[in-house]
Amino acid sequence: MSAPATRAEVCVAACAEAFRGDGERLASPMGTVPAIGARLAKLTFEPDLLLTDGVATLRADVDAVGSSTPPVIEGTMPYRRIFDLVWWGRRHVMMGASQIDRFGNQNISAVGDWKQPKVQLLGARGAPGNTICHTTSYWVAKHNRRVFVERVDFVSGVGYDRAAELGAGARFHEIRRVVTDLCVLDFQTETRSARLVSVHPGVTVDDVVAATGFALEIPASVPETATPGDEALRLIREVIDPTAQRDREVR
Repeated sequence: MSAPATRAEVCVAACAEAFRGDGERLASPMGTVPAIGARLAKLTFEPDLLLTDGVATLRADVDAVGSSTPPVIEGTMPYRRIFDLVWWGRRHVMMGASQIDRFGNQNISAVGDWKQPKVQLLGARGAPGNTICHTTSYWVAKHNRRVFVERVDFVSGVGYDRAAELGAGARFHEIRRVVTDLCVLDFQTETRSARLVSVHPGVTVDDVVAATGFALEIPASVPETATPGDEALRLIREVIDPTAQRDREVR
């Protein structure tokens, strides 16, 4: 029997679950834990999930995180072809977030007044188009009130309230999951505000509430996030992330 799953491994499995049902769709995980999660999904319940080598090809195999092993190529994916998938909703990106609000608006641009911000961040980059054109999930390695705020300082990724104003222009808009080091959230509520889906082992609902800067939708019963089974743990520990890079992101 495998050693019990660590918090990082629970987060990996939760990220993998975000890709369930995607089939032959391009997965674009950003960050170590999402990258391990996408690989785990492909090796288990989503074998048709498309993964790139990060340059211009689609991989037929699954490499270890950080590996320099040449890929087994199943197709080409030059930069221009990315937009064919993006514009027709055939991509699922899992991004990070410096701020997220109750409707899923995301900020990776600046903290403070945008005219004179306190902190300059990465910039909106592809987040507006990602969130309008295809499925988006988020990974937050440290769940706290600085990230989960009542109102984001700058809208980089579009949330459900703004998407509703766009009508058919946001027909592919879907924020599927927010996975953090404490819990899993979604927006499957009548008001499209953030809902607590599960708490990780060792975390309470009160812990999540205390670390969130807005009122969450909380069901009467909140389950624990599913822990990965023995085979999933073997894949994580021996095949996908043998150097345990996941533990550098979630302690």
